[in-house]
Amino acid sequence: MASRALLVLLASLAFSFLLSGSVEAQGLSVGFYSKTCPSAEAIVFDEMSKIIKLAPSLAGPLLRMHFHDCFVRGCDASVLLNSTKGNVAEKDARPNLSLRGYGVIDRVKSKLEKACPGVVSCADILALVARDVVVLSKGPFWPVWTGRRDGFVSIANETKQLPPPTSNITTLISMFAAKGLSVKDLVVLSGGHTIGISHCSSFNDRLYNFTGKANLADIDPTLEKHYLAKLRTICKPNDAVTFVEMDPGSFRTFDTGYYKQVSKRRGVFHSDEALLEHPLTKAYILKHAAAPESEFFKDFGDSMISMGNIGVLTGSAGEIRKKCSVIN
Repeated sequence: MASRALLVLLASLAFSFLLSGSVEAQGLSVGFYSKTCPSAEAIVFDEMSKIIKLAPSLAGPLLRMHFHDCFVRGCDASVLLNSTKGNVAEKDARPNLSLRGYGVIDRVKSKLEKACPGVVSCADILALVARDVVVLSKGPFWPVWTGRRDGFVSIANETKQLPPPTSNITTLISMFAAKGLSVKDLVVLSGGHTIGISHCSSFNDRLYNFTGKANLADIDPTLEKHYLAKLRTICKPNDAVTFVEMDPGSFRTFDTGYYKQVSKRRGVFHSDEALLEHPLTKAYILKHAAAPESEFFKDFGDSMISMGNIGVLTGSAGEIRKKCSVIN
């Protein structure tokens, strides 16, 4: 695995000249640790290779963790901080209760601390792990710009900045725009739903109580009827435990299956269905439901780079945490 990881690192460095200088202007760069911890990316990839081989279902949650981090206070690893006696942290807020994989980040951090104490930030670990789980799920590679530093603050109430699964298209566009992300970024990053699962509680109102009438006939008419019937055999009213695959049949493989599902009105979330309500997002979905994966793969890498640049701390701002769950 070491040779594979080295190839990832070399490819990252080789592709750097293709990208714009916008990220570099923020204090990030490809190969940021080339002198201070040259094996950093190799260590992360090797650890993730072992972990995903044993627990492939963690790929989706770990990709989602990076997204949830960047949308609150920027990509500063605030999602990893534990609550304290006087403060409820992001990880204990309702939108983050379904996140999994904190132990994975701790394991990777421990390996990096042994190799290069006090050098690699937890925020960069989240970005590298997100890229690597996609690669290990047969998805695209993209060069990760590094040099982020870790923040000191994590407040549960600030998770209101995360787009909920009940969002309509207007809300989604607005929330992404507030983070400097485009309508295209919205539909591209939504494609990350091709891996992972969702608990029934995130969409059960579409199956049983869509308009608040609280009767079995109160369903979301936009959800394809045969798929709705299948979901109702899995998810019962008020079910907070059961989960379903977001991209049935290939939820562990990063591909364009999500767009195929949404194009047939089989996306599980309101926010999935909402992507058919805007001409640009609808056109993108319909195109990539039938097109080869190469263009989507490139777009996904580009959008992940843009997302990873949100509100970063660099230079002397923030710190490099010794443990990702607590400030130094």
